[in-house]
Amino acid sequence: MFPLLFGAGLVVLNLVTSARSQEPLSGSGDQLLFHGADRSDFAIMIPPAGIECFWQFARQTGYFYFSYEVQRTLGMSHDRHVAATAHTPQGFLIDSSQNVRGQINFSIKETGFYQLCLKNQQNHFGSVQVYLNFGVFYEGPEMDHKQKNERKQLNDTLDAIEESTQKVQNNIFHMWRYYNFARMRKTADFFLLQSNYNYVNWWSTAQSLVIVLSGILQLYFLKRLFNVPKTTDTKKPRC
Repeated sequence: MFPLLFGAGLVVLNLVTSARSQEPLSGSGDQLLFHGADRSDFAIMIPPAGIECFWQFARQTGYFYFSYEVQRTLGMSHDRHVAATAHTPQGFLIDSSQNVRGQINFSIKETGFYQLCLKNQQNHFGSVQVYLNFGVFYEGPEMDHKQKNERKQLNDTLDAIEESTQKVQNNIFHMWRYYNFARMRKTADFFLLQSNYNYVNWWSTAQSLVIVLSGILQLYFLKRLFNVPKTTDTKKPRC
């Protein structure tokens, strides 16, 4: 009897947990939307002829940025081109890019989750490692718009301090983006140098073995040319 009650309790607990996890994201004015981080940067491996998609929450009046770069390829195919697409929360295509590296930037017209997809459609026999950097930034202090409506009007000094602080934050954010571009290029260059290094080493080893083997064969055939058979009373060379 106790195992049955325990199992029933687990089922009820799972139902309650799943119901809580599936709460609607669009809340009322007293409940803010759960949207996660505004910026993300990471590397991902896309299998041959595979597709990977991500979702990023963005509020209206923001600016969306999405950049990518193929760092290396693995497998038989070495085509580094991938296709990137960005879609609205309703699923409409915003922009697309198909290259080794690219950017998709646009102004946000509506609040919701935007879809970003990467397709490894050129490589049917090789995987690609792609570095991603995407997110949303806002020119104004959009994070505290509720507090902004509740606050009273500030004096000129505090307004100037707030404006200067916002400019500094925007400049730091753009510096961070340029730093991520440098990271992408540095990693891609590192994998390229490593690939060239391995290529040169393997070819040098193979060519060295071929040279040694050809020398041994030449020496063997030259020795056979000067090989004089021994003569005896019963075995003499014919005229």
